Amino acid sequence: MSTPPPTPEAARADGSSVLIGALVPLTRPGWVEAGRHLLAGVELAVREVNDAGGIAGRPLELVVRDTAADPHRAAAAVDELAGLGVAALVGEYHSVVARAAATRADALGLPFLCSSAVLDALTEQPTEWVARLAPPQSRGWQIYADFLLGAGHSRIAVATQPSVYWASGTRILRDHLAPRGGSVVELDMSALTPAAVCDELVDKRATALLLLVGHPEPAVPIVRAVRRDQRLAEIMIGAPAGQPELAAWATTLGTDGAAIPFLRYLPERLSPLGERVGAALRERLAEAPSFVAFEGYDTVTVLAEVLRSHGADRARTAASWPHVAVDGTRGQIRFSRAPGISVWQWARAPIQVVDRHPAEPDRFRILHAG
Repeated sequence: MSTPPPTPEAARADGSSVLIGALVPLTRPGWVEAGRHLLAGVELAVREVNDAGGIAGRPLELVVRDTAADPHRAAAAVDELAGLGVAALVGEYHSVVARAAATRADALGLPFLCSSAVLDALTEQPTEWVARLAPPQSRGWQIYADFLLGAGHSRIAVATQPSVYWASGTRILRDHLAPRGGSVVELDMSALTPAAVCDELVDKRATALLLLVGHPEPAVPIVRAVRRDQRLAEIMIGAPAGQPELAAWATTLGTDGAAIPFLRYLPERLSPLGERVGAALRERLAEAPSFVAFEGYDTVTVLAEVLRSHGADRARTAASWPHVAVDGTRGQIRFSRAPGISVWQWARAPIQVVDRHPAEPDRFRILHAG
């Protein structure tokens, strides 16, 4: 006869670990580098929570599942982790994957604190079970659109692939730019080669090309083709989804990957906590930590405080989101409801538009802040 896995309540009773499920893209076609940074932040925070006594004397224990950027795999992992008795879920980078996980967590009554995904509607209907640290896509991409206009760009081309995330981003840009005299033309990368993209940019007289595509393919070949086309010497390449944030971008593209503005979710200056955590993350990763690593750390920091205050009961955890007030690495974290956002949202997450310095691709320049 099989024994069912322990519930969180059973874990409390027998003094065992408090289980936390972590959803992370660790294999292709997931963005593995982002997953590695996210997990590094999560693991560092878990270690510090346990060094400080855990949750009422019981250690936090991570149960990590690789989503590989697959929504079906993520939903199955949520089912498995719920059955294992996790108190809550954390993580996920890819928005479409996080949406599948959030929908399943909502259906099961399992708290999910989403670290990085930005789709406004992570669930079809408003839910009490899901909260999020990353700013919603509408807020971040509108700030990016304001940056484009301020830099003199009103004729925008977007190289895009079929995806709810890219379609949502295109719609946000178009809706925000059109009333302000801007236009957006879509270039379908399922039908165009990088060379054909260059011809389209010349034909449409675009002054900016945004990469709403995966990394490294087809983002890297597009960048190389545009940089080498003398007809496009004045065009700006942008990547609002943040592809240039991680070190592999600079390693692969070198100076071709510089001066490509993108969104990242860091303040202009980190707090003392952020500085300390940043140093620890740098040592753990053997490279500069991305904003994704800080998101991972802050996620566990917030959840640990909730568990200390309310215990590992799932319903009490979900009920606590509107009462959270935790100092994270990037500011004080509080959750609220916002129009059009289906989950509890950190409304004041910092947003920057940055790029890699042309003369020093390992150094970032802050171009705009929202």
